[in-house]
Amino acid sequence: MEVHLQNTTQKLCVIGDPVGHSKSPLIQNTMIKALGLDYVYLCQPVPRGKTAEWLRCAAFCGYAGFNATMPHKEALVPLMDHLDEDAAMYGTVNTVAVRAGSYYGYNTDGRGFLASLHQAGVETEGKKVLVLGAGGAAKAVAPKLVQAGKARSVFVANRTVEKAAALCAKDGAGRLTPAGFDRDTLCRLAEEADLVVNCTNLGMDGTGSQFEDLSFLEALPPEAAVCDVIYSPDETCLLQTARRAGHRTLNGLGMLIWQAIFALEHFTGEKIDGDAMLPLVRQALRETL
Repeated sequence: MEVHLQNTTQKLCVIGDPVGHSKSPLIQNTMIKALGLDYVYLCQPVPRGKTAEWLRCAAFCGYAGFNATMPHKEALVPLMDHLDEDAAMYGTVNTVAVRAGSYYGYNTDGRGFLASLHQAGVETEGKKVLVLGAGGAAKAVAPKLVQAGKARSVFVANRTVEKAAALCAKDGAGRLTPAGFDRDTLCRLAEEADLVVNCTNLGMDGTGSQFEDLSFLEALPPEAAVCDVIYSPDETCLLQTARRAGHRTLNGLGMLIWQAIFALEHFTGEKIDGDAMLPLVRQALRETL
């Protein structure tokens, strides 16, 4: 990618450990170029346990902001001067804007997920949702479904039910309910689900892990949709099985792009036309995925 740098160019980056696989530089620099913004977006490895040291480096080196992936999302929370509602609710930060020496922490994952569903025509208001997993992705997806997505109920299924219960406890209205991950439980919950969202890494490239049993998909109502936050591969075994059964399916690429759009808005203060950016970013990603 051709990048033009000036003495006035402001620096942005993504931090993580590891982080070399991140698509964020490609996504963000594609948007920055299209919008004619005087920014450049880099990839910055930051080892586990060095989050606070990185913050001092970011301010000293004049970074305007950065995104964070594992293992820094939770570590950033107590280090922020300001937290937005989503970051405080999820207990994780994926976007930090540096303004006048202060750190503003945001989480754009939940908004990005809902935006991707909306664009795909998948409605959540008044619906029953089954979320698989209780890790980092689920912490953003599940609360956002009931908060802004206005889902009627969300069941969070996890092998360790206590972990699911801890996530569900963040919803004072009782619309989040923990559940087990065994076949019988998943089949029972799938029978009334309007939407299934996989927030685990089962089926992700490079992990070697897959669902042991996808028979719960057979219990889904015909009109139910199935979403996977994974975007590589383009179609996981979960989505392939659901599609062959006639269900509408959606992978995590839209969420990846939308959360980046919202992050760039926080960094720059610019309102971005997401619908215009999506085809440009998708094309850039298609050439690398």
